[in-house]
Parts: sequence; C-alpha cells; structure tokens
Amino acid sequence: MRASVVVFPGSNCDRDVAVALRNVSGHAPDMVWHGDSSLPASDLIVLPGGFSYGDYLRSGAMAAHSPIMKEVVRLAARGTPILGICNGFQVLTETGLLPGVLMCNASLKFICRNLTLRVERNDTIFSRHYQEKEIITIPIANHDGNYFADRETLDRLEGENRIAFRYTNARGEADAASNPTGSQNNIAGIYDKNCRILGLMPHPERVSEDLLGGLDGKPLFESLLEVLH
Repeated sequence: MRASVVVFPGSNCDRDVAVALRNVSGHAPDMVWHGDSSLPASDLIVLPGGFSYGDYLRSGAMAAHSPIMKEVVRLAARGTPILGICNGFQVLTETGLLPGVLMCNASLKFICRNLTLRVERNDTIFSRHYQEKEIITIPIANHDGNYFADRETLDRLEGENRIAFRYTNARGEADAASNPTGSQNNIAGIYDKNCRILGLMPHPERVSEDLLGGLDGKPLFESLLEVLH
C-alpha cells in the first residue's frame, strides 16, 4: 500500500499517522507538502490532524485552498481513498468532499481525552477489521469537533448508512453524556456517498500500537492494507 500524507503548516499529527501506516504496511508513506501541485502515485491519501494555518478564519478553511488540494479533489473524484483525521476531517468538509461543518465544541473548550466510540458498520475499506457495532476507545484532541449539518443532510447520512463512528457510553448507548463535543446525532466520523472518503475527529493513529497504550485504532489501518496492498 503506497500512501501519501499531506503536510500543512501547523500539522502536528503527520508523523504519528506516518508511523502507524509504516508499522502496518512495512512502507513509509510519502510526505507531501501542501504547496506542491501534484501527488506521487498513491493508493491512499491522508489529511492528518493538527492546526493547519493556526486554525485562523475557520479550522481547515485555509488549508482547503492549498495548491495540493486541487489534486486531492481530482483524485477523490477518480476514486482514490482519502482519510481525514481531526483537522483533516475539517479540511474535507471545507473542500466539500464531505458534507457538514465542524464547529466549536459545545463547552467552548479544547478537549483531549479518550472517548468511547461505536463502529456503525464494518463493510467499508476503512472498517472491515472491526466488528459491526463494536465498542472501541480512541482519543480526541480538538476545540472544533462539533459536527453540524442541516436536517436534510443528517437524514441523508443516516438513511444512506454513512455514519462511520458515533460517540457512545461503554454500553454502546449514544447519549448526551458521552458526546462532549456536542456533535449532532453523536457523530464522530462520516463517509462520502461511495464510502471511499472517511473523515473522523478521533485519532486512531494514537492507539495503533501497545507502546501508545492501546490498539483500537490499528484495525482501521489494517483494513486499508487488506484492500489496498
């Protein structure tokens, strides 16, 4: 699996996700600067977490206009899988590759802690190494993780089974107490209509090996490897 990780000014999880990809696939990904206008041949494009352009204007809004994003959008239209984590999810919504927006957390505070998620489906290239409705623990670290979309968009996401992960309690119940960001419908991640693009706010790369204190993020990368090797 040949992957490319796009690096923006302010990215701070690019190396983390690069290590996770290397550990799973045995190959280091290409690190692509945001100012480049082309990408190397890639089976997967990753937009990592961080604070691109210092989160000025809106999180991900300036990064969405970086030169490399024209190529990302072009390749997305051709079916290249794209994974956007945290700030990468925000960039995907700002480019229109995923619907909705990420707003300030309901508490108006930065949140950095482990959260329980429910895997909503396991029939995508990102989730096949999970069990459907499996409960996993993955950390979040964001100030703007509050997913919002209009009612029509939410109904479409739910009706088309495009919710990837949902914030829940340990029993798998999606209640308000388990949703510190305030995201509508407890949404932690969504797919595009073809399930070739995934955006999620939690950081699977931070729980992808024992040394990091957990392995619940590793199946996501293993799923991609199985399909894209």
